[in-house]
Amino acid sequence: MSYERARDELTEVVKRLETGGLTLEESLNLWERGERLAAICEEWLEGARARLAAAMARPGDAEDGGPAPF
Repeated sequence: MSYERARDELTEVVKRLETGGLTLEESLNLWERGERLAAICEEWLEGARARLAAAMARPGDAEDGGPAPF
């Protein structure tokens, strides 16, 4: 699942939980789904941070006067 899809679905889960009117079982199921979606988002963000850190750590990128990689 893409980050954007997980984020959007997580937003909808939060809205439904905040609106209320759900049974306890429905609320628990939504909460668990939200936890799984949040974990997916966090994995994507950690991966992006790692890729950014790796790109910034390449030797000579900033020191050689060449163009930035972005």
